[in-house]
Amino acid sequence: MKKAILIHNPRCSKSRGAKEILEEQGIEFDTIDYLKDGLKEKLLSHLPSLLGLTYKEMVREKEDVYKELGLSNKNPSDKEWIQILMKHPILIERPIFIYGERAVVARPSELVTSIL
Repeated sequence: MKKAILIHNPRCSKSRGAKEILEEQGIEFDTIDYLKDGLKEKLLSHLPSLLGLTYKEMVREKEDVYKELGLSNKNPSDKEWIQILMKHPILIERPIFIYGERAVVARPSELVTSIL
């Protein structure tokens, strides 16, 4: 069985929708409440390749902290992005569903099924 993880914000309707779809499909998965528990450096270092995105493409540019950090005018290295995202997990687009060696930003929520 493939390892399945939902990076989840329970206050987000898209995250709740993705979780509900996975449960309805009978998919067993672990949940990471990334705002409460944060994300580990190892996972953050693998997310861009799993998603097929850059760090810049997987962040929420409309968050206040994005503007406060002046990230639109900077070009952080991958190591710097990892540190930024560990310190400010609110910047990560959500929900992210990881299934084996693939991942998807589930916006809309139904995208979770695209990698099953």
